[in-house]
Amino acid sequence: MPARCPSTQPRSRQLVAPVEMGRRSAKIALRKGKSDAKKAKIYGRIGKKIIQLAKAGGADPVSNAALDTLLRQAKDLGVPKDVIERNLKRATDAKQGDYQEITYEAYGPGGTGLVVFCLTDNVNRTASEVKPTVTKAGAKVAEPGSVLFNFQRCGLIVVDGTTEDAVFEAAMEAGAEDVAPVPPEEDGAPSTSYKVFVPVEAYTSAKATLRTLGFTVNEEDSDLVYKAAAPVEVDDDAFAKCEALVERLLELDDVEGVFTNCDGLVV
Repeated sequence: MPARCPSTQPRSRQLVAPVEMGRRSAKIALRKGKSDAKKAKIYGRIGKKIIQLAKAGGADPVSNAALDTLLRQAKDLGVPKDVIERNLKRATDAKQGDYQEITYEAYGPGGTGLVVFCLTDNVNRTASEVKPTVTKAGAKVAEPGSVLFNFQRCGLIVVDGTTEDAVFEAAMEAGAEDVAPVPPEEDGAPSTSYKVFVPVEAYTSAKATLRTLGFTVNEEDSDLVYKAAAPVEVDDDAFAKCEALVERLLELDDVEGVFTNCDGLVV
């Protein structure tokens, strides 16, 4: 009687499982990498703002209300104590230049527009990094105001909520201008978070109101932003190019935020 061939089913399961685990691990690593990069960018921005406000009004938060507010925000964001202390010390160094806000505009792939928000102590250095990054990507640096009119400066507050109706009601009480659900995660998992847009001058008070009403505010994803008036639909090639350009710009130390009206990448 011929010998039976061993079943290949167990072997098949052994082959599939490691592949699935590998993909899952890769996705987790990718998300962790993006999260770490986001935190590093936030810590860097807080450090620059500390220097900017301390130079303008003094390094003592007791007598500098703006600095005191920023330090409270830094605590909510989990900024390490050594980062805060190091930048407070840098602010008192006469050799340390002051930081200023600079905005660059660009025409991106597929007729999209981009706004690049920077916080820098060296304008020439920033220009020499941002402009070549834009042109090397096949995009074009735009004249001031030629792209920016398509965007509105406002506050973005990301909150966790039970239903959109509940968030909408609370957001209106907080003075919001618009509410939108956060898109699903990359792995397809549904999101229970919502984006609440408020006027710049109401940003701080609106966050406090939403907390008082029982909502959890995601400090890492909340910030002052440039919100596109209307998204621009592009093909897959243009979308990939626009996404890559945004990522390359965000890698630059002086760049604090990149905003585009490319559909799928809008704030």
